[in-house]
Amino acid sequence: MRAARGIQILAVLAASGLALSACGEAPEENAAGGGDAPAYSTCMVTDTGGIDDKSFNASAWAGLEAAKAEAGNISTKFTASNAIADYEPNLTDFAAQKCSLILAVGGLMTDATAKIAAANPDSQFAIVDSAIADAANVYPLQFDTAQASYLAGYLAAGYSKSGTVATYGGMNIPPVTIFMDGFVDGVAKYNEVKGKSVKVLGWDKATQKGTFADDFTSQAKGKAISDTFVGQGADVILPVAGGTGLGTAAAATESGGKYSVIWVDSDGCEVAAQYCSAFLSTVVKSVSGGVKDAALKGSKGEKLDAAVGYKGTLENGGVSLGAYHEFDSKVPAELKAEIEKLKADVIAGTIKVESAAAPK
Repeated sequence: MRAARGIQILAVLAASGLALSACGEAPEENAAGGGDAPAYSTCMVTDTGGIDDKSFNASAWAGLEAAKAEAGNISTKFTASNAIADYEPNLTDFAAQKCSLILAVGGLMTDATAKIAAANPDSQFAIVDSAIADAANVYPLQFDTAQASYLAGYLAAGYSKSGTVATYGGMNIPPVTIFMDGFVDGVAKYNEVKGKSVKVLGWDKATQKGTFADDFTSQAKGKAISDTFVGQGADVILPVAGGTGLGTAAAATESGGKYSVIWVDSDGCEVAAQYCSAFLSTVVKSVSGGVKDAALKGSKGEKLDAAVGYKGTLENGGVSLGAYHEFDSKVPAELKAEIEKLKADVIAGTIKVESAAAPK
């Protein structure tokens, strides 16, 4: 009897193994804890920057992990996209696995998500930094980062000693240029208030043309662009380029304080602590908060209404200007107070921060 029972147990285990392998492998998977609630599987497809981009991919994953830690019925997994061509097959694979929520990270995934969501109308998708018209099964997670970048532009102009600041992007796409629009307007506001003429390199809001690395992973390109800006006198740089921006951060750190960096998405001193001495501040986009909120709602059986979606603003804390960290004592108290007043005015609607790329 013992032998027979042992064979039965082995058979069950073998069958379980086959079932698991049939779901496909992902670089990371974390099962939820116990509880009686129905299992809610969250499956994330990264953009080409990878899971550890110190930016929006990492922040989105942190949001899913936070939701899993809070709810007892959530599991998490992700698969990384090495190229744009990976988007569709990665999304399709998760749809085939019957994931409860399939998260696409980044505006570059808009077309692929629209296509795969249409082919799988019974699957629930969500997308960061985009909204897809007439797609009831795609929940948009968008952020009005122009509001927080406006504060960053004012900070950069007020902190600059050279009277020249700069910004550049990974690609000329709305989730990137919205940062750059706000930054330029913030510098313009400082010039208006103070009667100054601080110059911005790398972006012309009127023409929507500027400097782009055409890459979100190449640190060498980030360094090269920054070197050019510094050669033109810039002493504060805002890279909106994911991992490419790390090249700017590294070069600024090595420069011994010649110039500083304003990071984006996640607090620079938390995600790239080795460069904290170079981070003046961060334009924080709480992707993690929006993603966590969506996952928790879904896990409770609440509808993820695509017509409503999630929009991060200064008012709800979805975007913000981060801490000054090692620059806290270097930023004048008067400048800090002016930035807080600007924040209050934006929230109150007294100041309108506009960008063609802002979520509607």
